[in-house]
Amino acid sequence: MPKSAEEPRNLLPLTLKEGDTFLLANEHGDVHGGADDVFTNDTRVLSQFELTIAGRMPSLLGSAISHDNTAFTAHLTNRPLPAIGEQSLPHGVIHIERCRLLRRNGWYECITLTNFGESAARVPLHFCFAADFADIFEVRGHERHKRGEVLQPEVREKSIQLGYRGRDGVMRSTAIAFSHRPDSLSATEAQFGFVIPQTTSTQIFIGVSTESDTAPTPDEFDRATKDASERMSERLHRGAVVSTSGRLFNQWIEKSRSDLALLTTSLPTGPYPYAGIPWFATPFGRDGLITALQTLWLDPGLARGVLKFLASTQATEASAFRDAEPGKILHETRRGEMSALEEVPFGRYYGGVDSTPLFIMLAGAYERQTGDRSLADEIWPALLKACAWIEQRLDRSAIGFIDYAAQKASGLTNQGWKDSADSIFHATGEFPRGPISVVEVQGYAYAAFIAMAQLAHERCEEKLMIKWRERAASLCERIEEQFWSPQLNCYAIALDGDGKRCEVRASNAGHLLYCGVPDPDRALTVSRQLMRDDFATGWGIRTLASGQARFNPMSYHNGSVWPHDTAICAAGMARYGQRQSAVQIISEMFEAASHFNMRLPELFCGFMRNPGQGPAPYPVACLPQAWSAGAVFMLLQACLNIEVDARHKEIHVNRPALPIGIENVEIQRLPVGAASVDLTFERIGGEVVVVPSRHTHNGVKVLAHL
Repeated sequence: MPKSAEEPRNLLPLTLKEGDTFLLANEHGDVHGGADDVFTNDTRVLSQFELTIAGRMPSLLGSAISHDNTAFTAHLTNRPLPAIGEQSLPHGVIHIERCRLLRRNGWYECITLTNFGESAARVPLHFCFAADFADIFEVRGHERHKRGEVLQPEVREKSIQLGYRGRDGVMRSTAIAFSHRPDSLSATEAQFGFVIPQTTSTQIFIGVSTESDTAPTPDEFDRATKDASERMSERLHRGAVVSTSGRLFNQWIEKSRSDLALLTTSLPTGPYPYAGIPWFATPFGRDGLITALQTLWLDPGLARGVLKFLASTQATEASAFRDAEPGKILHETRRGEMSALEEVPFGRYYGGVDSTPLFIMLAGAYERQTGDRSLADEIWPALLKACAWIEQRLDRSAIGFIDYAAQKASGLTNQGWKDSADSIFHATGEFPRGPISVVEVQGYAYAAFIAMAQLAHERCEEKLMIKWRERAASLCERIEEQFWSPQLNCYAIALDGDGKRCEVRASNAGHLLYCGVPDPDRALTVSRQLMRDDFATGWGIRTLASGQARFNPMSYHNGSVWPHDTAICAAGMARYGQRQSAVQIISEMFEAASHFNMRLPELFCGFMRNPGQGPAPYPVACLPQAWSAGAVFMLLQACLNIEVDARHKEIHVNRPALPIGIENVEIQRLPVGAASVDLTFERIGGEVVVVPSRHTHNGVKVLAHL
């Protein structure tokens, strides 16, 4: 049956995720390919699932995802229905409620039909479905010259099984099962004719699964609903809880927590935040590490899971196809057919030049905050190998910096966080000759050496401590010499293979502030530039200043606004005492979030703010995205300027500030090693004071400098 054109499709699909399965549906609850799909392990296991009544799409009354991101509910009603007997059924007398929740490798759905008419009604229910088993890279546009075998569908009494034998030898299948026997059932559709007495309801249960061909019973559906809520509640209540005096601001915080909980998957090594839906619903090294850094002060358990997983997947051998070298930390991992066949290199891909120093940075920050030495002890061999990779990369570089160049055409051209092919260029717009050294990665390497020196000191490895401190100081000096551009009065975005600066002003310089590289004068200069109109949009900081070559506010990396990037820049400015800049930025980000239903997307367009207009969405941005959800927590920490030192059972607060319009912030169960503390930040007489709760002090000292 062709798709109905009676109502427009939803431009922002409604999302559910459980484990390695995620679902995108439109507001009706339909899946019809394109933006709406069901994926399991990077394979589209359902490309169509549409409900019509008497051949017409029902009218939408409203739909939403539950507050905890576990269930989808749509309220629909009928259009005029054919006569039953002598009387036709008018529009709007049958209420259709679709309730759906994701479970392991599929979903459960309950459809309730209620007749509010004046007589019995016959409701012809019709489902159309399909599964193409396309690899996620096919869906994204990669061409395949040969696919596997589509199997003959198996039609049973109340279910249909669709199957595909991949060229990797893996059998993939999707079963669609109904609690009622359909009047007719084929490989592509099922039809029911329910007769519903006046003021009576009828329910039909549906199961879609890659494992089972049975529909849930009412009791099973209820148990699954309860179990999903309980699992999500455990994730939502892990770590500290933040609340403020602002009702809408709290909604942003709560939505961000819910999105992080939705994206976080329990792996054998612990919790891991998958990067984003739909294209990045898998572990990414850089994304997971930055998300863990954003939330470390509130939930160290997430950082622990990230570090253990990345240590377990660290590269052990060289591979040009995978851009792997011993010691490198994973960029991404995939489980689809194309990755298994090495049609793409992303089964385990290491073409991210920043994941390795970020891994060390997180390990050092984790031990400093938690006082937990056991984790670094456990992954110490991985940390040593990661640090050795950094040292070797610096030593073998012709210009003495960490650089990159894809070893195969199938790899990423650019391997920093701005990894689109056109994101690094010279002032003329010309692309640089490789290998390329991007500025923020040198800052990460500096911070990694500082972290390793501290970890070595804690383990009485004084020679290693001295070596890494000296390497940090040397690298810092060379960054200042080579990347600082007198012409720009700022740090250049990169150096090319000849050591020539790419004289471009970009937000990458703000990451150097976060790492503590610049001296105070240069830090102030960079901070002021980031807050000028060519960077600052009123909604956040552009990735590229206006007026630069290739500037385009609608591009992926050349002038758009990325919330995580803005948050890192704000945290860097706050590190150098620019607290009011952080206050302004968090307030702008909050106002941007309010235009996106309190869910910041992966990125949005970098147009200047205009009265009466919200930020312009980027059409294919991931939503939700982990490091966008984590941005509010990094921004809030930057404003409060709160640091936890569990080794000494201390919390340091230095000249805290509150977001505009927020009079107090309460933090409950802030972890300090094995202890926890409740803190209240309150605006009193133009100053912000911090007060620990008497009942949860637990021997922790709160050292505040107001």
